[in-house]
Amino acid sequence: MGNLKIGWLVTGALAVTIVVVAMLLYARFRRDIRTAQERLQSGGSQVIETNCGRIEYATSGEGYPVLVVHGIFGGFDQGLVVARGNVGEEFRSIVPSRFGYLRTPLPDDASPALQADAYKCLLDALGIQQAAVFGTSAGGTSAIQFALRHPDHCLALVLLSSNAPGQTEAALPSEPVAKVLFKSDLIFWLVTTYFGSSMRSTMGVPERFELTPEYEADVTEVMKTILPVSPRADGALFDMYISNPDINTGYPLEEITVPVLIINAIDDPLALYKNAQRMSERIPDSKLVTIESGGHMLLGHEERVRSEVIAFLEKHSSTKP
Repeated sequence: MGNLKIGWLVTGALAVTIVVVAMLLYARFRRDIRTAQERLQSGGSQVIETNCGRIEYATSGEGYPVLVVHGIFGGFDQGLVVARGNVGEEFRSIVPSRFGYLRTPLPDDASPALQADAYKCLLDALGIQQAAVFGTSAGGTSAIQFALRHPDHCLALVLLSSNAPGQTEAALPSEPVAKVLFKSDLIFWLVTTYFGSSMRSTMGVPERFELTPEYEADVTEVMKTILPVSPRADGALFDMYISNPDINTGYPLEEITVPVLIINAIDDPLALYKNAQRMSERIPDSKLVTIESGGHMLLGHEERVRSEVIAFLEKHSSTKP
């Protein structure tokens, strides 16, 4: 009888412990999500009505306009991080949330071509006749489409760790699993908070790459722009299963008439360097900048990347009519 009582006490204590831990975890989750939501609300974005529908966007800096196109799991907030790190304040960065991200809805017939047309609508609504375009990662697909479909409005194109035609090595989760994961802020928070090392491959950090405290901070800063994930879920699923694969449907890269700067790391596990090389060979007026290491985020090469981008933009913005 005594052993039975001890057993019940141990079981009860374990149950209470589990409940307390769950409550503490949930309290931290609510606090972190609230912080993320407040960060979004104070990010300075606004929604504008265009001929292509509602588009959320933010701006940063002054000078010649540069349309900055964010990657997967992004939104205007991720785009602002990219713009401030690579374009700086001497250009006017216009940073939209792409289809399905945050307050920009996902059309039923969404495609990279339609997204490119939406960029044109945004520029029209802002009274901008011509802009340079900066596309990174999954955002590169629609940035390329903009150069193809609207060359008179595209002064120059920068592609940073961009999606490109060719095979990839990144393994995709099944779509049902992805829908569950991306539409749940709680599940995604648990993964990013307590299994951050498993997210490194998702962020494009190469295997066995040594993450210094500085690099770790850079990865963490970008990961902060993923939460809350639920208002980004439609966009992330669109990128994974529709937009990214669309690059392999025969884009006529040889017909791009604007100058193009392509920057890619040799060890990028998401945007393979060999694909960037082939893309550069097909685009008539293109320059390929090779980064020796640093993966998808080009860790450790921020100054060089920034100087290449700014020099390219300054050169071509100075030739505007």
